[in-house]
Amino acid sequence: MPRVRRGGAFNIPNMLTYGRVVAVPLVAACLFAQVIYEGGLWLRWVALAIFAIAAITDYFDGYLARALSQQSAIGRMLDPIADKLLVGVVLLMLAADGTILGWSLWAAVIILSREILVSGLREFLAELRVSVPVTQLAKWKTTVQLVAVGFLIAGPAGDQVLPFVTQFGIGLLWIAALLTLYTGFDYFRAGVGHLIDEDER
Repeated sequence: MPRVRRGGAFNIPNMLTYGRVVAVPLVAACLFAQVIYEGGLWLRWVALAIFAIAAITDYFDGYLARALSQQSAIGRMLDPIADKLLVGVVLLMLAADGTILGWSLWAAVIILSREILVSGLREFLAELRVSVPVTQLAKWKTTVQLVAVGFLIAGPAGDQVLPFVTQFGIGLLWIAALLTLYTGFDYFRAGVGHLIDEDER
């Protein structure tokens, strides 16, 4: 079994994670400039390209960390934070520019609320030294979220190339929201026993 390296803040997997964090303000800036400063729709494509590259690194940083035996504490801490920042900030920008509006805002609210609640649950359980593993369905949820947000970033620019790009993204966002509810309940059910045991001590 390969030895797990405990250090390595600047190893390859962590650099990919750092890149994902840096991508967050870049994507937000493109969307902001496109709407607030009435920039061209080409900014949507730039935002989509940055987002897509960042989303791909979500797979490769974990894969390389295991393959190269370069897992680190900072990587385990920052990886889920980077994912939530990427999705959360972009959802807020898409709501602000009107790409997500009306009833579809509730899908974004569900996704953001779940991420905050699960993060809080994980933090509490970590204090009890209880690990809640990521399920396969939760991984699919993340994938659907990223694909949905990608379509919505393209938004009006994508609609000029293919009809209903925005509507397809909204549909995927609702699917992601439903998966988010289910996996969130799954995590809560897994952790509630530990919460009850802690209160009874």
